Amino acid sequence: MLEKIKATASFIKERINDEPEIGIILGTGLGGLVNEIEIIESIPYSEIPGFPVSTVDGHAGRLIYGALGDKKVLAMQGRFHYYEGYSMKEVTFPVRVLKFTGITHLFVSNASGGLNPTWQVGEIVLITDHINFFPEHPLRGKNEKELGPRFPDMSKCYDERLRNKAKLIALQNNIVVKEGVYVGVSGPTFETPAEYKMFRLLGADVVGMSTVPEVIVARHMNLKVFGISIVTDSGVPGEIVEISHQEVQEVAMKAEPKMTLIMKELIKSI
Repeated sequence: MLEKIKATASFIKERINDEPEIGIILGTGLGGLVNEIEIIESIPYSEIPGFPVSTVDGHAGRLIYGALGDKKVLAMQGRFHYYEGYSMKEVTFPVRVLKFTGITHLFVSNASGGLNPTWQVGEIVLITDHINFFPEHPLRGKNEKELGPRFPDMSKCYDERLRNKAKLIALQNNIVVKEGVYVGVSGPTFETPAEYKMFRLLGADVVGMSTVPEVIVARHMNLKVFGISIVTDSGVPGEIVEISHQEVQEVAMKAEPKMTLIMKELIKSI
């Protein structure tokens, strides 16, 4: 695995002929950030050795290298999910590769179901912590010391300094943001009312099918992480309605300009 990671990272570095500073996983709600990047190189996942291929609508499936302000960024336009049939090693492989290209920070976004009864659909949430409800752990198996420690600390997964900067940017631009805990589940079904209730009792504010594995692996490698989520449907009792993936995408598109602005200005401030 380690040799595979290094080989893929070398391939990317040869293509971009540079060392990026920031890694971005452009999940739901952040597609518009691509328009803010001065694209220097675009590589389809299918051309990258060892990379899986995204199979989900709304995930383009290419790696973008370019400039965002004065920062060099590598952006994944489309991520990989456990529910697509990939193992956790495959889901998180790109994060390992990004680290070996030289990044020091990882920015992630997602769509989520709202659990906090005081929040509304369309809210933008800065992730403060997570609960891992996936059936397979991304660090299971032999540990490579070159990647990180056998038992990595997870007490500060999401960087508080980055989050405080994001809150200030939101305030300066009259954007309302919330802060909360994300619970990651395998999917691909949306949750039952009883499951929504359980996750709320466990202390989660939002629930989704991604992000947690990537963040665990990022922290294993000591990357600083910033996570942001858009509440695309409600799991609050009395507000639960049937939901489709298309409806999730439609809600996310409405919040996209605000999320894009926060992310763009945050990256510039590093």
